[in-house]
Amino acid sequence: MKVKCIILMILSGIANLASAASVGFQQFTLVSEASRQVNASIWYPTQEATPKERIGENIAFIGTTVVKNASLSTMKRPLVLLSHGYRGNWRNLNWLATALAEQGMIVAAVDHPGTTSFDQSAFSASKWWLRANDLVRLLDVLLADTKWQAIIDQAEISVVGHSLGGWSAMHLIGAQFDRGVFLEQCREYNNPRTCGLGEELGLNEPQPDEPNQVALLDKRITKAIILDLGLARSLSVTSLNKIDVPTLILAAGVDIGDLPQALESGYLAEHMPISTRRYKVYEKAAHFSFIQLCKAQASLILEQEHAGDSIICRDGVDTTREQLHQIMFRDIYRFLTQPI
Repeated sequence: MKVKCIILMILSGIANLASAASVGFQQFTLVSEASRQVNASIWYPTQEATPKERIGENIAFIGTTVVKNASLSTMKRPLVLLSHGYRGNWRNLNWLATALAEQGMIVAAVDHPGTTSFDQSAFSASKWWLRANDLVRLLDVLLADTKWQAIIDQAEISVVGHSLGGWSAMHLIGAQFDRGVFLEQCREYNNPRTCGLGEELGLNEPQPDEPNQVALLDKRITKAIILDLGLARSLSVTSLNKIDVPTLILAAGVDIGDLPQALESGYLAEHMPISTRRYKVYEKAAHFSFIQLCKAQASLILEQEHAGDSIICRDGVDTTREQLHQIMFRDIYRFLTQPI
């Protein structure tokens, strides 16, 4: 009788997971001890189907459909943390967050003060270590909240970061910023789109309240996915050699003027233990192929707003961003769901 009950419970859980076609969505603000206000967004499976709303949509970009402030499910589910790129925001990976939530995962993102579309401040940006702390703070808050704690599977907590967000995510799994390495690499590979951010991000010289021997490793993170990161060559080889968290490194093969992926994502792959990392290059993807879908007139609109911004909607030839997203999601979801 006990075996029968257990089987019925398992089957019931599978049925609930499969039927969670709707995605709930909430937003809230975190306040750290240093009064750093961080806006957070969270996507999750829900049984509520209405009222549906579009989020992350505007005249340039395509959003997704969710049910705002919907009720939570009662199952334990994996948690995925998201970190946006330089001057990006939660909308950039909204497509990925919604797709993962549709498949039964909880996804949470932050807008990093100082380096987000809605808060560009050199003072805040120079506190580079606080980007990783934002993610740690978000995780702390969720696990301290009884309603989220009850449904988060603490054995499956992952982090996904795009561009500068990938750099921040690397800190959570043990990578360490080395200023000497950064300056040396910038003398050898002096690319203005990467090294040019050194002053604004506080990388060129020590900051007044910068921690010594920074190690932002968070042992609660069980997997990491790095999407075409930048500033890889500022991370110490020694720290990369020691990373034991399973990591999926995904790179864009189309060069848009940054350092070629072989010198960024490839740098990680070269120095991380081959037993813990996987490395794939999307030959037809560009750096911004990882963010949300562009509408038909988006390139023109973005170019009119700011010269050069049309590059945000540029992908490789003979493909579409929608096609690339399908491949990317397949690779990401497979990595997140496979046994460690």
